[in-house]
Amino acid sequence: MLFFFLTLSFGFTKELPPQMNKVAFYIYVAEKSLKTKEIIENKEGISFIYKTDKDSIAVSYSNTKLYTDQLRLRLKEDFRLGNISFDQIKTAFTNQLVDKIIPHWYGTPWSFGGHTATPNQGTIACGYFISTTLRDMGVNLNRYKLAQKSPIDEAKIISCGSVINKVEQETPEKAFDEIDSLTEEGIYFIGFDEGHVGYLLKREGKLFLIHSNYLVPIAVCVEPLKESRVFKRFTKFHLVAISHNQILLQRWLNNAEVLK
Repeated sequence: MLFFFLTLSFGFTKELPPQMNKVAFYIYVAEKSLKTKEIIENKEGISFIYKTDKDSIAVSYSNTKLYTDQLRLRLKEDFRLGNISFDQIKTAFTNQLVDKIIPHWYGTPWSFGGHTATPNQGTIACGYFISTTLRDMGVNLNRYKLAQKSPIDEAKIISCGSVINKVEQETPEKAFDEIDSLTEEGIYFIGFDEGHVGYLLKREGKLFLIHSNYLVPIAVCVEPLKESRVFKRFTKFHLVAISHNQILLQRWLNNAEVLK
């Protein structure tokens, strides 16, 4: 019971990885020696941009959070005036989270108890990666409380009462096919049984896992879902829409509490 409590408290993982002194370049994670700004193109032709210099990341991230709050206020006012549709709000939220907030975190090392609030300074567990990036997107939540929930309870909070899709299959291949059929373009929360959490992104019809990875590279990364070694270890998942969750995004617009 004590071990289970500690697991929930620090980011849900089934195992501890071997110690490493350096974050390796693997899939879409930056080595510390790379240039300040990099563009990664995967074999599907989809690009991801990230920064690697610690000082520039901290400044850029602070500015990005300020811009994100201004974006939220502008969208709220434009929606009130009838100048934009809610679908445009969904798109703006998704693009800001996926392309502006999250990329600062690529390469930030994973650790069992990691809870840094600054990208690439300190370490971050998978639960804290989700709660911190949502908080920094302007979602009104307590990042500590959300990160300490089990994957299913985290799914319930993020869902705000909307549908939680449970996927349970005999093999990862069958699970992948079901997940693919349940999702459309946008970003989702994905809980891996009782062991892990991350974001699921469908972009241009391709599925990607964005998470603080406790396997190699032991850092925040984005990788094709089907190729993820973490994904292949599970056959039970919980999916919650973020991009298409109107209740959650309405609370975001209004700065209403999701979790105290």
